[in-house]
Amino acid sequence: MTGEEPLIDPELLERLACPLTRKPLALADPPQVEAFNRAVKEGTLLTREGKPVTEEMDGALLVQGENLAYPVRDKIPILLVEEGFIPPS
Repeated sequence: MTGEEPLIDPELLERLACPLTRKPLALADPPQVEAFNRAVKEGTLLTREGKPVTEEMDGALLVQGENLAYPVRDKIPILLVEEGFIPPS
């Protein structure tokens, strides 16, 4: 245990769901978040509507069973349908 505070409280994470599909969410691991932020810098990370994501994130929530994720910024999950993005393969 490193003593670091989790990005999102585990109890809260259990209660959260995708606003579009209502499926459960899982926290992306740090290498995934690094890849998402690289894609933001390159202008290749797109929302589900095809618009570029312009803000880097501290973390991300992956929709289980879907190719969709939501950013976490300042420890706040941004669970707005228009903020959902397609994780790079």
